[in-house]
Amino acid sequence: MTAGSQALVSVVSLTKIFNDRQRGREEIRAVDAVSFEAHAGEIFGLLGVNGAGKTTTLRLLATMLKPTSGEASVCGHSISKEPQAVRRRIGFMSTATSLYGRLSAKEMVTYFGRLNGMSREAIEQRILELFDLFGMNEFRDRRCDKLSTGMKQKVSIVRTVLHDPEVMIFDEPTVGLDVLTSRTIVDFVKDCRTRGKCVLFSTHIMEEMEKLCDRVGVIHDGKLLACEPVEALKSRTPSGRVEDAFVKLVGEPA
Repeated sequence: MTAGSQALVSVVSLTKIFNDRQRGREEIRAVDAVSFEAHAGEIFGLLGVNGAGKTTTLRLLATMLKPTSGEASVCGHSISKEPQAVRRRIGFMSTATSLYGRLSAKEMVTYFGRLNGMSREAIEQRILELFDLFGMNEFRDRRCDKLSTGMKQKVSIVRTVLHDPEVMIFDEPTVGLDVLTSRTIVDFVKDCRTRGKCVLFSTHIMEEMEKLCDRVGVIHDGKLLACEPVEALKSRTPSGRVEDAFVKLVGEPA
């Protein structure tokens, strides 16, 4: 992130409450008055254990869920009032994202390019670039239900970024991947920052967050407990370790 870079994502007191009467709880505050900004040329990380509220926060920003209260904007567009404008400016990828098994890798990516209003010529050019970058040409015409986990993840990444959005949202994109595929994805995320994209990146892996992120929001039980540069997070404990700072923040025993 460069000094004075533009805030492309702005979140103010964002809250999402679910009703869960089956478990004897009237309300679950999955996201509880969360506020932060993320800028062009920055990788902003959301760090937390499973169930902390990371995915719900990102789904709210991607307009997949409607907030209970609070507001957020992406590239100046309200997630509540202008969801279509927001969707045109983001790429969203989650571990829960599925592929259509009967389509080939190329057909899958092409389909999403058309959904995003791209011309056939623009789609073909981006496919040439991205399939080469991710080493996908050997399985470009293979059906998605015949692909390995790593191959499927690459298809998901490419369909997410094909339309070259200003804001990239990655929800634990390296989960379950081999070392080489993970490294390819991590390198791509770094390249997005170099090209001035705003990247939101959720993870529960301390090492991954430390290598990638410029700033980190620590989220626990739906609340944002800290929002600061990685080095500032490290300085919270004498050990200088992110893991120790995280445990101290969430208040759980080491």
